[in-house]
Amino acid sequence: MASVKVKFRPSSSKGKEGSIYYQVIHNRIPRQIRTEYRIHPSEWDNNTSSVKTSLSDETRKTYLHSVIEHINWDIRRLQTIIAILERKAEPYTSDTIVMKFTLHGEEQSLFGFMQSVIGQLKHLNRARTSETYTAALSSFMKFREGCDLLLCDIDSDTMMLYEAWLKARGICPNTISFYMRILRAVYNRAVEKDFTEQKYPFKHVYTGIDKTVKRAVPLKAIRQIKELDLTMKPHLDYARDMFLFSFYTRGMSFIDMAYLQKSDLKNGVLSYRRRKTGQQLTIKWEDCMENVVSKYKTVSDTHYLLPIITNCMSNDRVQYKNALYRVNTALKEIARLVKLQMPLSMYCARHGWASIAKSKNIPVSVISECMGHDSEETTRIYLTSLDSSIVDKANSLILKSI
Repeated sequence: MASVKVKFRPSSSKGKEGSIYYQVIHNRIPRQIRTEYRIHPSEWDNNTSSVKTSLSDETRKTYLHSVIEHINWDIRRLQTIIAILERKAEPYTSDTIVMKFTLHGEEQSLFGFMQSVIGQLKHLNRARTSETYTAALSSFMKFREGCDLLLCDIDSDTMMLYEAWLKARGICPNTISFYMRILRAVYNRAVEKDFTEQKYPFKHVYTGIDKTVKRAVPLKAIRQIKELDLTMKPHLDYARDMFLFSFYTRGMSFIDMAYLQKSDLKNGVLSYRRRKTGQQLTIKWEDCMENVVSKYKTVSDTHYLLPIITNCMSNDRVQYKNALYRVNTALKEIARLVKLQMPLSMYCARHGWASIAKSKNIPVSVISECMGHDSEETTRIYLTSLDSSIVDKANSLILKSI
């Protein structure tokens, strides 16, 4: 078993600070790791091989306490590296320990490792996933008050305290579970990379998915929204059109609407691939859909079908997010105009379509249970085997009702 010792090397110049270093010994072969920590000889205890603070003034004490914290952090990292190497039961040397300590410093902490994962997701153009990971990290950093922790120090007590902290702030169970599942995925990835050993720290926190109350807009409200006179309020008119287009297209998500291209519409059929699941979908093109698209044909000359991403020179992801925010804000005002007793958002169009489809006795096999099913996986299963003409007939039946 390798050993680690904290050592002090006095300065060769009288009155100057000496340096702290670590000595790693394995199979009687020693190696040294230099640090940037500097202290005076009087601040080092040879008997305990540790920094002492008792003889210092308050300012110096603060610095020395910081040095002690950094040393403890480094020693925990080295101990974790050694424990993992021992568990693998493969030959290793003192140089192996030093190399892993030097190369993977930031990745042995949760904040550092998670930020590297987020960077990888961005590099792979998985923008939405990187945003959700960033949100989870931001939440956990607030819980920790910005204080990072080593991956090896994550345990069930830490995660239970985090769960309690979230509950105390009124965060709903599904959001808590969402954060926990992201953190668990990051932790498991760190285990795979041998940055820590598996301790199953999430076994006592909630990581399931509660059924939520569907935000279904009734057919009467859809009609009222469609019939509103918004001539003098173009921003509300635009939001209403985007909402209706989503409803017309079986509750298409706003992200998929944003990235629809003109080339996706051919021979009376709109084809697109869902960005969330990768599922290829086709929709029969109806007059009501054409009316929305035709209304905005002169807004931009981009290759996109709808006026959501309108500037090819600007970041398309930022344009999408800004547009979604503006539309959802406007929809809240539209809801007040039609006296709708629920918060209206683009997501309501999806649940509204599913709810109305059920009321029309359309078979559950024809609609999704996220439009009907409990999971996206079930949605993929039924869509792969469903005749698209059945879906188109179902959609036509609903559209004739408004």
